[in-house]
Amino acid sequence: METLFCISIALGAGLLMSRVVKPLGLPSVTGYLVAGILIGPYAIGALGFEGMGFTSVENVKEYQIISDAALGFIAFAIGNEFRLSQLKQIGKTATFIGIFQALIATLLVDATLIGLHFIIPDKLPLSMAIILGAIAAATAPAATLMVVRQYKAKGKLTDLLLPIVAIDDAVGLIIFAVSFGIAKAIEHGQFNIAAIVIEPLVEIIASLLLGLIMGLLFSVFERFFSSNSKRLCLSVTCVLFTVALSMVKFEVFGIHVGFSTLLVCMMLGTMFCNLCDFSAEIMEKTDKWTVPLFVLFFVMSGAELELSVFTDVVIVGIGVAYIISRSLGKYLGAYSSAKLMKCDEKTTKYLGITLLPQAGVALGMSVTAMELGEVGQIVRNIVLFSVLIYELVGPVLTKIALTKAGNIEPKPHEKHRKHRVAPPKI
Repeated sequence: METLFCISIALGAGLLMSRVVKPLGLPSVTGYLVAGILIGPYAIGALGFEGMGFTSVENVKEYQIISDAALGFIAFAIGNEFRLSQLKQIGKTATFIGIFQALIATLLVDATLIGLHFIIPDKLPLSMAIILGAIAAATAPAATLMVVRQYKAKGKLTDLLLPIVAIDDAVGLIIFAVSFGIAKAIEHGQFNIAAIVIEPLVEIIASLLLGLIMGLLFSVFERFFSSNSKRLCLSVTCVLFTVALSMVKFEVFGIHVGFSTLLVCMMLGTMFCNLCDFSAEIMEKTDKWTVPLFVLFFVMSGAELELSVFTDVVIVGIGVAYIISRSLGKYLGAYSSAKLMKCDEKTTKYLGITLLPQAGVALGMSVTAMELGEVGQIVRNIVLFSVLIYELVGPVLTKIALTKAGNIEPKPHEKHRKHRVAPPKI
């Protein structure tokens, strides 16, 4: 009973806060995170009423299965952006920019935070700097798509933006897999080739292979069902089963073999959208089905925010350094790569600004980072802090950039106001 109470209150709080932030022009995900803070252990949860909120961080972790499932569907949705028909149209430009700007963001954050590591090694371990650098590559596809769809943006910048967001998340997932392997080696003191190079590469290959196999099986099983409702049920079943399989770990010849849930489910989504003729229709239904799941995911993420960490000025400073260096890396990476690919002037100038939003994928990576214990917890809090900032300003900056690039047309009454001649003075 307490579990159902807590889940329903988390959903209700998220929905209520989404209405509160709407008149302010803020995205719903910000409301969900704030709702989590309000019903978390530092607010309502501190009152100690079981079922009326999350009374402790450990209490939030009891619902980990919800976060695991949500991560699977987030990655599955990203994979659906990799349709071969679309990739052929965007050509080399989007692929090059997507990879280049993600790498530049990672390198700049790594350089900045590793530099800070030598100044404050006790507050900023090397493993934390490396993980945050990898997380910096990811962009929030949901926030970006929300702005594009809301304002019906069209143009050269928009055509490049959507595939770039998907590509840089894929690059980010791969960078994170390698960086996380290095961070684990540093934390556990296992400085050997297997821990630093071989195991991360095995994890990437094994994850992509598992996702490919599950995608092929998915495409075979869907032929036995003709109704959309049954196909939707099959989609949910496949994603959940794939998430469960991705949690399996074993050892072969002394090599620890594990899977990345994000990479596995991303490959599942990629296979699904390219092998299934009606994938777009099923994906639309799946997106609606997963809305409550994502609300819970973000509310729980807010509840997990360890507010006591932010009483430490140094930790806040690290968060600010992360935000500034990532923003600069995204902009410079997009600007220089767009220049190299000879994109038009407006696309080159404003593309980087549209890549600032960060949410679901970054939060998912931070969940994985928590396996490192205390270091992972601080990474999680810094990412949550940055997500709150990015979700406040990111969509607004994206709208401004698309408008400046001419991809968002002003409304008729705005045009009228802009060109209205002032009445003569009497």
